[in-house]
Amino acid sequence: MMAAIRPATSDDAGPICDIHNQGIADRLATLETVLRTPDGTRAWLAERRPRYPVIVADLDGVVVGWASLNQFNPRAAYDRVADFSVYVARDRRGRGIGAQLLDSLVSRARTIGFHKMVLAALARNEAGIALYVRAGFTHVGIYREHGQLDGRWVDVVIMEKLL
Repeated sequence: MMAAIRPATSDDAGPICDIHNQGIADRLATLETVLRTPDGTRAWLAERRPRYPVIVADLDGVVVGWASLNQFNPRAAYDRVADFSVYVARDRRGRGIGAQLLDSLVSRARTIGFHKMVLAALARNEAGIALYVRAGFTHVGIYREHGQLDGRWVDVVIMEKLL
């Protein structure tokens, strides 16, 4: 199943919000616990600079996933390092959408001039970590008991890819 990967628009705020909120509810993709709103997502999209694009996976006119390059750190020394996010709709996971989004992000990061991409993933997100390994990301380490979800400490895996 090949989706069209395209830049996100303000019209995509609702689906991006819904998919992100699935990630929050599933407790696998993020340490965030506060659900997003379409208006908040629309404002977030409007604030993005060209250096930090948001893309969507569009399957027959339906947004089934989204991804973004994000600022890793505001210090100038880290200007060529990008953090990123990849989220796929719950009912579309395991079908290659995440790989399409991630491949597109890596390509865009190279074009923009980033030297490295980094991520922090919940250690229990086995599918996500497998996706990153397949895309050439390597383990850097683990933050033990790095955050709390539902009153329980969770570990976070740190990974990177030199571009």
